[in-house]
Amino acid sequence: MFDKVKEECGIFGIYAKGTKEDLIGQVCIGLAGLQHRGEESCGVAINQDGIIHYHKDVGLVSEVFTKQVQDSMPEGKMAIGHVRYSTTGVSKKENAQPMVVRHKKGNLAVVHNGNLTNAVELKKELEEQGAIFTTTSDTEIICHVIVRERLKTGSIEQAVKNTMKIIKGAYSLLVISPQKMMAVRDPQGFRPLCMGHFGEDIVFASESCALDIMGATFDRDIEPGEVITITNNEVVSEKVLPNEKKGMCVFEYIYFARPDSTIDGINVHICRENAGRCLARQAPVDADIVASVPDSGNDAALGYSKESKIPYDIVFVKSRYIGRTFIQNTQTKRKNLVALKLNPLRETVKGKKIVLVDDSIVRGTTITRIIKTLKRAGAKEVHIRVASPAFVDICYFGTDIDKKENLIANGKTVEEIRKEIGADSLEYLSLDSLKQITKGCKVDDFCYGCFTGKYPIEVPKEIDKDKFEKIQL
Repeated sequence: MFDKVKEECGIFGIYAKGTKEDLIGQVCIGLAGLQHRGEESCGVAINQDGIIHYHKDVGLVSEVFTKQVQDSMPEGKMAIGHVRYSTTGVSKKENAQPMVVRHKKGNLAVVHNGNLTNAVELKKELEEQGAIFTTTSDTEIICHVIVRERLKTGSIEQAVKNTMKIIKGAYSLLVISPQKMMAVRDPQGFRPLCMGHFGEDIVFASESCALDIMGATFDRDIEPGEVITITNNEVVSEKVLPNEKKGMCVFEYIYFARPDSTIDGINVHICRENAGRCLARQAPVDADIVASVPDSGNDAALGYSKESKIPYDIVFVKSRYIGRTFIQNTQTKRKNLVALKLNPLRETVKGKKIVLVDDSIVRGTTITRIIKTLKRAGAKEVHIRVASPAFVDICYFGTDIDKKENLIANGKTVEEIRKEIGADSLEYLSLDSLKQITKGCKVDDFCYGCFTGKYPIEVPKEIDKDKFEKIQL
């Protein structure tokens, strides 16, 4: 509903020491903890004695996995799950994950967070070899490559390792076969993936908050280029693609991840609060209160307030009851959605100079309406502080920034943007400050491509979110 960058998905998996009746319930709890990463569809695959059973559909975890559905799912030893927001392939049931395939050597299920940069080329190659596709998701391409390599090597472990050398871009994967579970992170480490334990069971998740919610203990992050294979309760780790330039998506720390997650050694809440502190030092302003655009600006606004000594206050009441179906049914009334979701506290804002902090500005439509709303409510001045640099370029690795012309900062100065959105002042977090707030991370570099146009790996010349719907082969 709001003018926010969307991230593709979240993945979750459990390898139990023994067969568990409540495996589906545990996976659903983990997926619910990752719901912020994808609200379009979800699914779970369970390995029961080598046979993979699955259920997936469009909707939230609570909508898709009702008690009746959970009761119908089998017990098992291994399970993987997925929540999805589409960035490659349109939003429909066929593109929901896990992707489950049956091939000559058995069954296979895959969940994937990220985007492949060589998906179009691989799809053409596979189709020329006789492959048939039933979805428009690049995850199905990964499945085809794994199966092809499996037939060549005779080993699922070697097939996955070979696949890592073929596919390019962002991929955090969980894979289950009749006997094994594998966790994979691409050599740049674009998307997060961690592991923990729940009693004697091994748990994998996109974020540590999902482990916390189910009561599991965080052990460590999967390293870029690493593959973890579990067979007969034995865990084996191998660094398959070492010494690659790292490229963790810095926007995980700015917006995607939950504040209560720790990713590659950095707590997200502290990182965002530090961004607010940097903003206060970089762009001070004479104001009465500091406030946030809820909820994504909360942590940075708190940091700005602490550093500036300007009191923090709440200027919006956020409705929690504007559901997705309601929003979809009122697309012709999009201009009213900010008022439906955020209502100003007039007594708080009247006559006040406000520093309003948000995590980012993408297209500029929502922040413009928010500023107008505050001024109609009596705000004397509204100064916008953004806890990230300006978006100026495309993302190729798993977000929905796919066209420069949709970005308000494309070809405009900060002053031109300020005038367009109606703010009394506007400042973005500098790139140098952004690099400061991520100090201490276990990875040695980040992808700043959407802010700089420079990427850690070679990227396609063109990008199209729905490219598989349009490509003619």
